[in-house]
Amino acid sequence: MTTAPPLATATALSTIVDEIAGVAGRLDQDQMDAAARSLREADRVFVLGAGRSGLALSMTAMRLMHLGLDVYVVGDATTPAIAAGDLLLVASGSGTTAGILRSAETAVSVGARVLCLTTAPDSPLAALASDVVTIPAAQKQDRAGTASAQYAGGLFEQAVVVVGDALFHALWLVSGLTADEMWSRHSNLE
Repeated sequence: MTTAPPLATATALSTIVDEIAGVAGRLDQDQMDAAARSLREADRVFVLGAGRSGLALSMTAMRLMHLGLDVYVVGDATTPAIAAGDLLLVASGSGTTAGILRSAETAVSVGARVLCLTTAPDSPLAALASDVVTIPAAQKQDRAGTASAQYAGGLFEQAVVVVGDALFHALWLVSGLTADEMWSRHSNLE
């Protein structure tokens, strides 16, 4: 009988935590501050990402809602039309995801601002954005293992969660709201 090789979960976890910390340490704080200001000043916030990036931004949308912002996840049946004064928060590692690019073009055409989280600050999506947070992580097509040991865009998607939580936390600190006040907005239908 052949024994299965040992699972290296502790090593995997350490690799992931180290990579996230490395990305966080290389984020441009001026870009992060500008992103937080854009979120705070928006009439309404719309979030959009494809795949795991979209799931990560849905988590950010929930936290921004807890803060009292009017937030919509693009594609939900109840999402209204975006308009001038609104902000479209998008995540695309490549900055070339077709559906996200089209939505950003629509947002800009009606006078909304675009906040882009990407690994590609020279991308078409970043060019449309009023604010860009460059996330120094591998794109999903980068399988060389030089920017990240993780599969596909894993590090980018994890960084989107962390960046979203950092933006939320910074806004919470200046909001004056207590955790109890925000909790009153937490879903009570679960």
